[in-house]
Amino acid sequence: MSSTRKRASPALVCNASAVTVTPARSKGASKFGIESFYCNPGIEGAHEKGSVEGQIGWFRRNHLVPVPKVASLAELNAMVEQWDRDDDARRILQRALTVGEMFAVERPLLAPLPEEDFETGLVSSLRVTRYGQVSVRTIHYSVPVRLIGRMVRVVLHASELVVYENHREVARHERLIAKGGSRLELDHYLESLLRKPGALPGATALDQARSAGKFTPVHDAWWQAACKAHGDAAGTRALIAVLLLHRHMPHEHVVAGIATALRAGALTAERSPWKHASGASPTRL
Repeated sequence: MSSTRKRASPALVCNASAVTVTPARSKGASKFGIESFYCNPGIEGAHEKGSVEGQIGWFRRNHLVPVPKVASLAELNAMVEQWDRDDDARRILQRALTVGEMFAVERPLLAPLPEEDFETGLVSSLRVTRYGQVSVRTIHYSVPVRLIGRMVRVVLHASELVVYENHREVARHERLIAKGGSRLELDHYLESLLRKPGALPGATALDQARSAGKFTPVHDAWWQAACKAHGDAAGTRALIAVLLLHRHMPHEHVVAGIATALRAGALTAERSPWKHASGASPTRL
C-alpha cells in the first residue's frame, strides 16, 4: 500500500468503538458520501466481512502470483486496470450473471459520483532550490530553472509527483521510492545550459535522458559532428537549440530530422530540415 493511501486510512483500528480517523479519511468520506463502520475483531466479527477478502485473495492468486515484472508503477497500474476490465466477463461459481452483468444491475442503485475530482495526493508548498529542484522526502525532482527561488505547489501521489506554478502544471515526474535519489528532466535546464554549454556533457539530467531513451545515439552523433565543425561550445549550443524543438514537436519527428540533417551535413538548428515542421504531441527530454 502506498504511503499516500496509508495516510487516508484509520489511524487506529483495534476497537470499533474507539477508532481515530485521520482528516484525509474524513474529507474523502464526506466527498463521496461514505459512512464508515468497522467489523468486530475475532470470531465475533468473522461473518461481517462477507466475500470481500475472498475476492481479494482470488485476484492476488490469479494475477499477482508470481509477482509481475514491470518497469514502473504506472505499467503495473495499467495491468491492474486491464485485469479489472477483464474481470467483468468472469462468472463466480454457478451464478447466472457475470461480474459485469451483476454490476450493471447494481449501478442504478448507487449514488452518482461527484462532478469534481477529489485530490488524493499530499499537497505541500516548497521553494525551488538554486539547482532548479524541489526536495520531497529526501528525493530531488527538477522544475524549470526560471522558477529558482520561487514557491511552488507540489502534489505527491502514489505513483507520480506534479508541480504547479499557481494553477499551471510545470513539471510531472514518476515518483521515486529510494531515498536520496533524483529525477531530473533535461528540458528543465536547457535555458541555463545555453549560457553554460560546458556543463552539459557531465550533467546528471543528460545521463537520465540517455537511460530513458530520450537522448538517443542520433542526438549524440549530431552533437559530435556539430562540435567538430563549430567547436565544443558552439556545437553544444547548436545541440541545445535542437533539443528545444522537442517542446513543439513529437520526439520521433525531431529524431528523424536530426538523422536527415546529419546525412545532409546540416549542423546548425537554423539549417536543419525540421526547423519549420510542426507536430501535435511534443515530448520533452
